Amino acid sequence: MSSPNSLRRQPKQQRGQQRVVKILTAAAEVFAEVGYATATTQQIADRANTAVGSIYQFFPDKLAIFHALEAEHMAQVEIVNTRLIAKDIRRPLVQTIGEMVDAHAEYFEHPIHKIVYLQYFLAPIPGLFILFDDKFDRTIVNQFADLCQQRNPNLSREKSELIAEVFHRTYNGLFLTALKSDLEHRHKLYSELKNLLCAYLNPYIGDDLLVPHSEVMICVKCGSDRIAKNGHRNDKQRYLCKNCGKQFAQEYSTRGYPPQIKQHCLALHQQGMSFREIERQTGVSHNTVINWVRQLSTNLGKIKQA
Repeated sequence: MSSPNSLRRQPKQQRGQQRVVKILTAAAEVFAEVGYATATTQQIADRANTAVGSIYQFFPDKLAIFHALEAEHMAQVEIVNTRLIAKDIRRPLVQTIGEMVDAHAEYFEHPIHKIVYLQYFLAPIPGLFILFDDKFDRTIVNQFADLCQQRNPNLSREKSELIAEVFHRTYNGLFLTALKSDLEHRHKLYSELKNLLCAYLNPYIGDDLLVPHSEVMICVKCGSDRIAKNGHRNDKQRYLCKNCGKQFAQEYSTRGYPPQIKQHCLALHQQGMSFREIERQTGVSHNTVINWVRQLSTNLGKIKQA
């Protein structure tokens, strides 16, 4: 959970690992209440319900404890951001922003993540941070600029980076305000943040600017796209796979959607949602979802026959 460089010794047993987690959580709570500058290891020990000597078994000083908090925050926030960026960029903009705000709102409810974020932006101390810096900040901007260009290829790189920077600064500003507010007001700010960001981004990367997916015929057996027309049967076009020789009727599969998007659409269908409603909620064409359902039924039929 913590950085190897910040620990005096690495806990090898589960009991020691749990003690380190307890110390770090207690430290985050103490830093949040009294500030890093005035916090003491004795206060942290009292909050963790342990002896000061137990803290010094793992951490040489208060700074090392904070660096461990910072390392934990950096590792986890990169995981959260990577998951968000890895999602299908063709989702509706409202859904994209909503999931982003909700994911970070949940993430920053944890005391460790929250205190590092607040300390960096609201109470900076020279030399306190060794990982969370302007370089990391710039990486976030570049990643969102990439997303902007993927949703709207007509945007120049310069314009995309400008949009991403405005988005990032606005996002951080309101998020910091929300984290300092009580729970009820915090959620109201999160809701307004979603509306504000969607309104700002819509002219640049709105859903109407997405380039339509191209639908490609693929083999239902081997997945090859080396397909040739092979006559008609019952007024349906037949196809022949040049790769495996499979003959089949017209079925399409849209390339470009991650597996989790397909699974999500199929799950919504199984819950009784209409194809049109699935399209409205996910941005995936209803025809594509219909074909996914047909493919699933075909595959299930083959399994039962086997």
